[in-house]
Amino acid sequence: MLMVMYILFTLIIICLLLIWYANTYNKFQSLIIRINESESCIDTVLRKRFDLLNKSIGIIESNCNEKNVLEMIVKLRSRKLSNFELDRQLYEAINIFNTYKESYKELQQNEGFIKIEIGLNESEAEICALRKYYNDIITDYNSLIKSFPANIVSKISKLNEKTYFDGKNMFDDDINDFKL
Repeated sequence: MLMVMYILFTLIIICLLLIWYANTYNKFQSLIIRINESESCIDTVLRKRFDLLNKSIGIIESNCNEKNVLEMIVKLRSRKLSNFELDRQLYEAINIFNTYKESYKELQQNEGFIKIEIGLNESEAEICALRKYYNDIITDYNSLIKSFPANIVSKISKLNEKTYFDGKNMFDDDINDFKL
């Protein structure tokens, strides 16, 4: 009788551990899904920014009699970049866009150029909100990875910490300045 109680007790503990493991693993999977969703939303906004800047090339060239305007945008078409790096490159292009806006007054009266400028401003607000959302999820994910006993599940499942999309200085030479 004592042996049966011991076996039953052991089985109950094993079942509780398996339930805990499955629950913790599912928390990780839920956060990973939210991270992927937010990355997809960020990617959509970055593509919108890219398209707006790409449209502005023709307007700037035709109104300012300049060639090779925003040539970095043309070069980005063929490169595969992470969202972090694409964001950095697009910020640089937006600064160049703003330089043309300030230098050529006729651009400020061009309806197409004004629409692009409005779209870029809207995308800035969107990217800020999405960056905050992404970082909030990353905080939850990284906290779960570091906390005991969830860190046991993360090690077994080979889950690693993820970097924040922290909006560091986009104009310095350090392109690896996104922190953990």
